[in-house]
Amino acid sequence: MLQQTPVARVLPVWLEWMARWPAPKALAAEPPGEAVRHWGRLGYPRRALRLHACAKAIVAEHDGQVPSDHATLLALPGIGEYTAAAVASFAYGGRHAVLDTNVRRVFARAVRAEEYPPTATSAAERRLAEALLPELGAARWGVAVMELGALVCTARSPRCADCPIAGACAWRLAGKPPHAGPARKGQSYAGTDRQCRGRLLAVLRSAHGPVPKAALDVVWDEPVQRERALDGLITDGLAEHLDDGTYRLPHA
Repeated sequence: MLQQTPVARVLPVWLEWMARWPAPKALAAEPPGEAVRHWGRLGYPRRALRLHACAKAIVAEHDGQVPSDHATLLALPGIGEYTAAAVASFAYGGRHAVLDTNVRRVFARAVRAEEYPPTATSAAERRLAEALLPELGAARWGVAVMELGALVCTARSPRCADCPIAGACAWRLAGKPPHAGPARKGQSYAGTDRQCRGRLLAVLRSAHGPVPKAALDVVWDEPVQRERALDGLITDGLAEHLDDGTYRLPHA
């Protein structure tokens, strides 16, 4: 849930999920559409489908227990390097580098004297993060660096005067050189296919059964974009088109 979504938006949805599905077995027993329904407005709803598929795999292959081994976690549906490292480290105390956006920014500034990290995580970044891991307390170290980036070494307004490592920060000591790469652009949303998909999916989430096509047509005026977005939802497994012409959240 925290991938590409701030904590403030995730927290109420996470609390609801944990009350409803406290263990993988509980989530796996529900249709995937229920995961999509209760994902709410977190965005990127395919993550809900992957989480549901992951729960089913944990039940089928690991007796309902989330694995602690990093490689085993990576083999689960929807689990990438970041999530595998986070679970293995924070839940089980393993020694793994957890590289989220905040951690990558701290290392870029403190070690490489760069205002921002590359767009995509590089092998060099992983090597650096692993080299900096302490032998003991790696999980606490990971949380500390993550919090440093989230609260102090922020993207737009870093609080260098409050930073506990300011005296050793390569970027600060170099005079805070500005980012030399391509301009960092925020993601647009209004009028995009993403917004259209979100509107259509909201109709399906709010209905506890199939809905007619007319109920979807009224939420987006542009027909070509609307049909493209609806086709995309079906292709991605987020919606089903039934034989009677109605639509619903996925059931299988």
